[in-house]
Parts: sequence; structure tokens; C-alpha cells
Amino acid sequence: MTQLDLAAPRSPTRRWRYRLKLAMREPATLIGLVMAALFLYLIAVPIFSILSDAVTVQFGDERRSQAAVGTHTLYYLQRAFTSAVAQDLFWEPLLNTLKVGFGAIIISVIVGGILAWLVARTDMFGRRWFATALIVPYMLPAWTFALAWTTLFKNRTIGGQPGWLEAIGLSPPDWLAYGQVPITIILALHYTPFVILLFGSALRRFDSQLEDSARILGASGRVVAWQVIMPLMRPALMSAVVLIFAKCLGEFGVPYVLGLPVKFDVLATSLYRSISSRQTGVAGVLAGAIMLIGILAILVDGYLAREARRFVTVGSKGSMNRTSRLQNWRLPASGFAALMFVVSVGLPLLTLALSTVMRRPGNFEWSNFTLDFWIGQDLPTVAMRTGILFSPDLWRAATNTIVIVGTASICSGVLGILTGYVVVRSNLRPLSFFMRQVTFMPYLVPGIAFAAAYLSLFAVPRGPIPALYGTSMILVLALMADQMPYASRAGISAMMQLGKEPEEAAQIVGASWFRRMVSVVIPIQKGSLVTGILLPFISGIKGLSLFVVLAVPATDVLTTFSLRLVDYNYTQAANAVVLIIAGLAYGGTVLAQKLTHTNLAEGLGN
Repeated sequence: MTQLDLAAPRSPTRRWRYRLKLAMREPATLIGLVMAALFLYLIAVPIFSILSDAVTVQFGDERRSQAAVGTHTLYYLQRAFTSAVAQDLFWEPLLNTLKVGFGAIIISVIVGGILAWLVARTDMFGRRWFATALIVPYMLPAWTFALAWTTLFKNRTIGGQPGWLEAIGLSPPDWLAYGQVPITIILALHYTPFVILLFGSALRRFDSQLEDSARILGASGRVVAWQVIMPLMRPALMSAVVLIFAKCLGEFGVPYVLGLPVKFDVLATSLYRSISSRQTGVAGVLAGAIMLIGILAILVDGYLAREARRFVTVGSKGSMNRTSRLQNWRLPASGFAALMFVVSVGLPLLTLALSTVMRRPGNFEWSNFTLDFWIGQDLPTVAMRTGILFSPDLWRAATNTIVIVGTASICSGVLGILTGYVVVRSNLRPLSFFMRQVTFMPYLVPGIAFAAAYLSLFAVPRGPIPALYGTSMILVLALMADQMPYASRAGISAMMQLGKEPEEAAQIVGASWFRRMVSVVIPIQKGSLVTGILLPFISGIKGLSLFVVLAVPATDVLTTFSLRLVDYNYTQAANAVVLIIAGLAYGGTVLAQKLTHTNLAEGLGN
């Protein structure tokens, strides 16, 4: 027993006060209290604000709700769930969301499961190259493929330039050009890498000796697959299913581009319509519904992750990971993987690239090709009089993107390291627990709902905080809070691997806390700090859901600028901007892997 233990009070209440007094002497505790207050305001308060809007009478709804502004009401819940317009506001978008989500899950599980098995457990040609190439769709914005689809299949349902197929005399039907089918296919292709990463990671850890034992006992290949391999792979597969559904729930760009022409609404686009028409109460109800479904999905995923820990035979010492020989199927299997890469990456990017250098869509005559839409001058269009590279709007949006996303990413990375420091170093357990939970909350909330929450909180002045809507600050704060789950987890993981000895040695020689952080902790954990900055930056570059709600023309970023060009039917210019965004997102991902010496194909699924 130490002298400190002898001096500690015996009463539980006194002991707790004594420990609190000691904890308050630690810099980690003081910093943690300040950061806890910051995260409470930036993360928890906006969510409570949008939920409060759902049960509080909003300005302009006094007559319909028959109550004064600011009083509690069930009017918006009734309007969203049981009124004459409830079918259009909630139930039909919910049904469309479920149909799209489950359709994308079925396709991605089938295709991704086959590709994961080929990459992880067979000797197909180019296996190592395909391990990275097949996850490229996840590095690119999902709505990149939506614009490529409209470039190919657009028909006369909407105005503007015709699609390539219609330009050559073929008119695709509406069900193929817009709505559920293309949205489902595109989301499935975009999230197939989830299955490849998670399912493939589990397959790589699977012990081949279990399979050999079953075969020795006379089990057929089908019995081995369904009764030995699949039960052990089920947690990873179900985790992929839940994550894909959660991602589809908050997806906005693809349904906006492909669902708007035929009025095919999902929950995300219905929420956006409510915000655009200033129905903030109904928007609060829809945002709450999206949050609830997202939280349930993530909780299910957490339960499945805990269940997965029971399968201790996978990846144990002495395990074998032997690849299966495809023999005559080796070439067809490699051809299937190559076909999926072409369909999910090569064809969409080639389509977008060619569309930006064609005067008339679908005309492949040499005289039809031009660089005017990139570097031209005095173009015969109303608003875009120059090529996109000479457009001041592009460079303004690019500058806004770099400044806003860069600032938010740097703040997220620094706050992530500090969060890890507080969680690991603080002796105040409730504070550590709160910091873990509050920084994870944005992961449970789809981006479109989180943006609606920020709009609810910062659209009007509240106390000393002025109205931030229409400024860059609201975008920085929203993006910073939205990316905290990734930055904080990187910081916590880094600090758990760093012992107290280096910091204590610096403290002995008289270094202050700030000096210890700058000269000891951050230099040692610079890799994690870079990760905590780059991951939010990459996500912010290609993100759309947050910006489409919170950005105004003065704070346009590249994603909202391209979407505005889509609305104006400037197809070539919009596709050019999307290619720039895709290049930045892919380049940033590769740079992050180089700087952190990681491999997304091997590490993300773990």
C-alpha cells in the first residue's frame, strides 16, 4: 500500500471527491472539460435542436398548428406520419429507401462476395492488383457514377442535351434512365468494396485446416461452403450488410441526380425538399426518423462485431491460409474481375471524360471533339462563357473547398489527438467515457440529417452566437464535427500505444504541458495526426450531403458547384468538375496510404 492510498479518505463520497481533486490537477482533465463543453455544443446540441424543432411550433405555422410559436405540438409528427400528405412526405420515401437499400445490398453481397473470395482465396491472374483496383469505386464520389449514367441513358423525360443512346437513335425507357433501378445499381457498385474489404479480410484469416478436416470426413464442396465456411464468415458479411444499409440511408447525391426527374424520393431527398421549402418542423421529424434508423443499424453492427469475437479459431497460431487452384476457371475468373473493374470504374470515368470533349453527345466523329469546355473562350452558352478551367466560379469553389475542408480537417486532426490524450491520460473515468461517446455520435447520424441539425441551430442568432448560415464558418464547424468519429478514433488508438514514460521524462526536466505536447507527443504520433487530417480531408472533398444543405452561392464548394451545373443542364462543365473532384479524392487516398504506410485494401476491413 502506497502513502497516497493511506492518505486517501475511506468514505466513498470523500474518496470520490479526493480523486476528483487529484484529477483536476492534471492538464488532461482540464483540457478534457473544455473539449467536452465544445463537443457538447458542436455535436449534441445541434442534434437536440433539430429534434426539438419536430415538436415545437415554427414561425408561420401558428394557424395550421393552432398554437403559438415556440410551444410544444404534435402537429409535425401528425403531418409527417398520418396526414393526407404523409404518403409523399415520409411513407413512400421510406419504402423507396428500403427498396433501394435492400436491392443494393443483394447485388453488392453477391458480386462482392464472389470478388472477395477470388481475391482472398484463389490463384486468379492479377490477384494482388485486383485487391486494390476493385476498391477504387469506394474512393470516388458515388454521384460520379450517377452523372455517367445520365450521360449514357438520359432520355426526353427532361430537357437539355440528349444522352448518348438517344443521340444514336435508341431511347431508353424511364425505368432504366431514372429511378429505382439505376440508383440501386450505382449504389451497389459503389458499396461493393465494403463487402470485398470486410468479407475478404475474414476470408484471409480463415484457417484452411478446418476446410481440409471437413473434406477428410467426406463433406462435399457445397456442404463445406454452407456448413463450415459461411457460419464463420457470417459476422463479417452481416456487418457489411448493415454498414451498406446505413450508408444508403443517408445517400443524397445519387437519388437527387437520378430520382428527381421522375419524382422518385428517398428519405434524404424528402428531407432536402422539406428544408428547401422551409418546413423546418417536418424536416425535424424526417431527420429524427433517419437518425433513429441509422442508430439502430449501427447498434446491430456493434452487436454483430461482438458476436464475431467468439470465432477464435479464425486466424489462430498455426493456421493455414492456402489458396484454391482455379485451373480451367482461372481465366474466366480473372475476366469477371476485370469486367467488374471496367463497369464500376473504367466505363464511368471514360464516359465522363469523353463527354467533356464532345460538342454533341454520342457523336464520335473527329470534328465533334473539342477542348472548348475545358479551355475555350466566348462559348455560345448563357452563363458559362468560358471553359471550366477559365471560369472564376470554378476557382472560387476550389479555393472555398481547400480553405473550408482544409481548415476543418486540420482542426479535426488536432482535436482527435487531444481527444485521445484526454481519454487515455485522464484519471476521471466519466470524462473519458463521455469523450468517447460524444465524439462517436456523428457516426450514428447520416450526413443529410446532421446538416439539417446544424441548419436548425445556426440559422438564427442564439445568445452570444450570431447566425452562421451563409458563412464559411458553419461549413467548417459542421464538417469538423461530422469527421470527429474518424479523427478521435485515430487519436485514441495512437495514444493507447504511447506509454507515459517519454512525457514523464520531459516533465522531470521541467517541460510544461504545451512543451511536452509539441516536442514529445506530437512528433512521436505524427503519423496518426496526418491520418486524422487526411481522412477528413478526403471525405470532405467528395462529400455532398453536408454542403448541399448548408452552402450558399457565396460559399460554393466543388461538389455544390457541380450540382448547380447539373441543375442548369451544363452537362460538359458539370462532368469536368466531377472529374476534378474524383481526381482529388483518389489522389488524396493514395497520398494518405503513402504517408501512413498503410494499404486500404488490407487495412480498412480489419
